[in-house]
Amino acid sequence: MASIRPLGDHILVQRSEAESTTKGGIVLPDSAKEKPAEGKVVALGAGRQLDNGSRVEFQVKVNDRVLFTSYAGNAVKLEGEEYLVMREEDVLAIIEG
Repeated sequence: MASIRPLGDHILVQRSEAESTTKGGIVLPDSAKEKPAEGKVVALGAGRQLDNGSRVEFQVKVNDRVLFTSYAGNAVKLEGEEYLVMREEDVLAIIEG
């Protein structure tokens, strides 16, 4: 089984599924579904390297549910699953609870 290991200050996020129906019960076709800017952190890189050689710890951790900017990251497919590789700075918030 292949895996993706982000480098540096990059993280790997699995995007949440788009809603297939509206709150009113209308079924949406694939072309009308809006990609959510929410997902789960799957993997972390080593962290951003500072000039003195030390690394900055991530504020997010694996399995955190996060909100990110709409155009964040680069989409990659691995074994039929779609992931986003993005910088931690593209994460806007951690969803708690």
